[in-house]
Amino acid sequence: MAARPRILAFVMAGGKGTRLEPLTRNRCKPAVPFGGRFRIIDFVLSNLINSGIYSVYVLTQFKSQSLVEHIQEAWSIGGVLRDHFVVPVPAQQKTGEYWYRGTADAIYQNLNLVNDFDPDLVAVFGGDHVFLMDVGHMVDYAHAKKAGVVVACLPYPVNQAHSFGVVRIDESWRITGFDEKPANPQPIPGQPDLALVSMGNYLFEPELLQRTLDEDGERKDSDHDFGKTILPQLLAQGVPVYAYDFRRNAIPGLTEGSNAAYWRDVGTLDSYFEASLDLRAVQPELDLYNSQWPIRTGRSALPPPKFVHNVGERVGTALQSIVCEGTILSGGVVENSLIGRGCRIHSYSHVDQGVVMDYTEIGRGARIRRCIVDKRVVIPANDRIGYDPELDRKRFTVTESGIVVIPKNTVVKLP
Repeated sequence: MAARPRILAFVMAGGKGTRLEPLTRNRCKPAVPFGGRFRIIDFVLSNLINSGIYSVYVLTQFKSQSLVEHIQEAWSIGGVLRDHFVVPVPAQQKTGEYWYRGTADAIYQNLNLVNDFDPDLVAVFGGDHVFLMDVGHMVDYAHAKKAGVVVACLPYPVNQAHSFGVVRIDESWRITGFDEKPANPQPIPGQPDLALVSMGNYLFEPELLQRTLDEDGERKDSDHDFGKTILPQLLAQGVPVYAYDFRRNAIPGLTEGSNAAYWRDVGTLDSYFEASLDLRAVQPELDLYNSQWPIRTGRSALPPPKFVHNVGERVGTALQSIVCEGTILSGGVVENSLIGRGCRIHSYSHVDQGVVMDYTEIGRGARIRRCIVDKRVVIPANDRIGYDPELDRKRFTVTESGIVVIPKNTVVKLP
């Protein structure tokens, strides 16, 4: 049996996530809660660990305190084995009086970690997407293709691909070009309805990575970005760069109806809301109940959720919803919603299509609809949110599609 390749992974977790404000007002995008009890970064870290990649550096930059605390609490896997670690690495201005100038510069400023580890492959993955992936399949593909670089890609409807980096390929899936958010994406050969978009996940041959980043680091006219600069530069040099078709992804233990190629860039409030409510489907595309591919996060000492009522009041009820540990539904009704940990939903209240985060309290008789409610929010009795768009816009952030967003630690006042 061939020896397992020695892989060092970098997770890019330094983005501001401005399109997710106010959820990113005090935290970076990878630290935003998702799925009731997880954070967005838990998905990429779980994928790496489940794939047998145990050496992970998380590169942080903006508003990283919440993320660093989460990693220290939930991802302390080191100890006996030296090469088993998930370690946050803050931006340190190692190469000049500036922070990370782009994704490639983030790795360039930490090439000492690559040299110290001496890996066979370097994985560079984004920390702000929701997906399940067995990275081992991508590693095998890189070996079979003898590729200098492999880019994980997903076929996407060609009329929607203009929001992403689009990869051009030949019949062998060797990359021939890369277009950043093109107005007219080029379709996949033989598949005119689909374009190939980059997922922002890469495998690099280490010597090639170091040589290329050394050259790029000295250039003043560079964006210092893998998609905008590094990949086009490698293609111009004739380096074998291949696209990995994410539809090849195979996750053990998937249930009927789930989608091994599920991938969401939850970079906007609307996409975050939609992906969150995807989870409450009878057969969700993203399967969080697969014991063979668990999504890991911090431990909780909270008790199970409880559904109760006082004498003469209706029983707390949840329909087509996820309710996390420590939450008490005391006569309230929750429909088509996702409720985080430690929440209190009082009698005669009603939550419809809500994404409600930890330790939120919804007062007696309050009604909320199509809302994202961040942690530790208090909604007063008899309030109505999500029913009057004009009034909602005066009180809260409201997206173009009408999703109301209430920031963390808000004590809502009646209008």
